[in-house]
Amino acid sequence: MGFSDILLILISGSGLLHGVLVALYLFFFTKKRTGANLWLGLLLIFMAFRIGKSVMLYFGKDLEPLFIFAGLSFLLVIGPLLQWYVQAMTKPNFKPRKVNLLEFTPFVLVFLSSFFISNDWFNEHNSQAVALFASIIIFTYLHLAFYIIGSGSLVWKMRKNHPQDQQTKAQAAVLQWLRILIIGFGIIWISYVLNIIEDTVPYIVGPIVYSVVIYYLSFVAFKLKATNGDGSVFESNSNSVLFQQIAHLVVQEKLYLDSEISLTVLGDRIGKSTQKTSEIINQYAKRNFNDFINYYRIQEAKEKLLDVNTEKYTISSIAFDCGFSSLSSFNSAFKKFEGTTPSSFKKNAS
Repeated sequence: MGFSDILLILISGSGLLHGVLVALYLFFFTKKRTGANLWLGLLLIFMAFRIGKSVMLYFGKDLEPLFIFAGLSFLLVIGPLLQWYVQAMTKPNFKPRKVNLLEFTPFVLVFLSSFFISNDWFNEHNSQAVALFASIIIFTYLHLAFYIIGSGSLVWKMRKNHPQDQQTKAQAAVLQWLRILIIGFGIIWISYVLNIIEDTVPYIVGPIVYSVVIYYLSFVAFKLKATNGDGSVFESNSNSVLFQQIAHLVVQEKLYLDSEISLTVLGDRIGKSTQKTSEIINQYAKRNFNDFINYYRIQEAKEKLLDVNTEKYTISSIAFDCGFSSLSSFNSAFKKFEGTTPSSFKKNAS
């Protein structure tokens, strides 16, 4: 083995070791133990296994098909973990559902299949084995590309929903980190794909690119303090977006005119529980649900009381038109917000 080979092993091996050390740090030594750090740590561990296979394949001789296929199978774990990590960094209290575990089905199938592929079988069924190997390679890299693109789409949507001038410092740091992370994994993916397309680049380039990318990503992560954050930084902003939805439904679509409107109905419209809907209204409107709805009903009633086109309407008819179910509740709400009765308001305004 020449000096250049030793240098390549050191470069690629150091990146692999660095990734494992960062993963251990995320598991045991971060100030804040979060699900996001768990997914990122597991992502780095499986990526290290994958890179280790590449180094062994490049420098080893007659590597058993078991190691080749098992190494490829790890790519089928990396994609889901990457997307889970992005979701954990952008969604408050994100936890994968049990059904999400089905995303690991391709990994389990390929990994278990690798134990049944020996050198002897590979040599005896060479043409079928090569076709199988090619099919698995294509599937695994398309699978990873799907998750990289999907994760990038999630980050793009978050940046779109949270314009730069409205982002907190923590939110800006998380979104910047995730954008760089997705680009980094995209570069790693491209380096491997170029290798399998007619050996455009040497196979060892993949591990070397990984080493460079992982060192840079580690630098950026610690600089932006990404390991201290998670989706909770978007929690208040998420509630703000929900209140905007509520305000649009109530004010713009005039749900306040519906006498049957309730917290349950409104919660169903935004996909949240009655309790959560009530909390958001109290937090942003500074009123409870009834006062929030009645405020807009009273504004509507005031316009009708002053409008010459509705001057012949009775106060009771205006009350019902504005969503009140009784004249007494209308009078009580009107006096609460305006400090006078509807009749006195109309009389003083004329």
